[in-house]
Amino acid sequence: MEIALLAVIFLLLLVIIFLIFRMRKAPATDIDKLAEKLRFALASADSVREIQRILESLPRDVLKSITSSEAVRAGKLNELLATLELTHYDRLFYLGGNPVDFVGIKYGEGIDFIEVKTEKAALSPAEKELKDLIECKMVNYVSLSVTRIGIAEEVDVEEGE
Repeated sequence: MEIALLAVIFLLLLVIIFLIFRMRKAPATDIDKLAEKLRFALASADSVREIQRILESLPRDVLKSITSSEAVRAGKLNELLATLELTHYDRLFYLGGNPVDFVGIKYGEGIDFIEVKTEKAALSPAEKELKDLIECKMVNYVSLSVTRIGIAEEVDVEEGE
């Protein structure tokens, strides 16, 4: 049994010696590359903080202007595309979007005030007020007679016929 024990110890010593000499050198890390990566990471974090500080210092009006200009362009494009869907009207008037985009007339059926909105957009206060006037049937037809000097006066429609 002593011989078996000595044989096992001898084998273990051989394995240990083999492993010691077999050790691979770990590739040395390039300190300069690591330093550059660290500087870049720190600069990026500093840049992000600087941009956040600048954005926080901008007035809300400027931020709203920057972000809403894209929405305005998209809205105008939607209005243009809406004209393709509004061909069933006898007459269609584009009003420029303040407070409505279009007035569509179907002779014999009625007049529609048309506001083009995306799914997320809400009515503005002026649009809500106009909608309330229309729903309360507070809409009138007014005929004006304009003279050469640009003064307008109301004309009774029945008298003019």
